[in-house]
Amino acid sequence: MRIYVPATVHLLGEWYAAGAVASTEEGFVPPDDSEEGEYAALMSAADASAALLRGPGRRIVVVVDTATEDRVPLRDVVAVHADVEDRPVDADPDEDLGWFAVQEIPDLL
Repeated sequence: MRIYVPATVHLLGEWYAAGAVASTEEGFVPPDDSEEGEYAALMSAADASAALLRGPGRRIVVVVDTATEDRVPLRDVVAVHADVEDRPVDADPDEDLGWFAVQEIPDLL
C-alpha cells in the first residue's frame, strides 16, 4: 500500500537519523491507483504538512510503500516531495512540490 505521510524538515531529519518513518498513521492513502488518486493523496498530505509548520517553511511529504502503519524502515520510502524553498504562510496551497529521491534526503536537511 502506498501512503503519503506529511512531515516537516525537522521530522524528516529525526526519521532519517532513526532510519525509519515513526508512523504512517497520519498518512493519506490514494482512493485508487490512478494518477489523479495519487495526486489527491499527495496534495492532502501537503496540506497537512503546511498545518504542521504553523508558519513559513517547507512542506514535506514522505511516500512509503508498506503493509503496516507502524514504524516503517527507510528502505520502504520510495520518494520525498518537498517545496524547493521556504514558503510564506500565505503561499498558494495548490503549488506543486518537487520530487526527490531517497538518496537526496541529506540535501533536503
